[in-house]
Amino acid sequence: MEKDWVKIYYTNQLFRAEIIRGMLEENGINAVIINRQDSSYLSALPGMVELFVHNSQEAEARQLLAEANGGQI
Repeated sequence: MEKDWVKIYYTNQLFRAEIIRGMLEENGINAVIINRQDSSYLSALPGMVELFVHNSQEAEARQLLAEANGGQI
């Protein structure tokens, strides 16, 4: 990722990251998912899926995440 993007969320479940990205984009926040999971190798410790936003939108994105998660990120 370029230096102006910050990771605001990570999970081992791609669908969760997709839902959050959709919610952010509905609110005018550009979001990018980086899938670090290796689909050709399954292990007890799966890779993570990371969600990034531009640093100029970080505060708004974190606020939306907090509201969506009942105050918990």
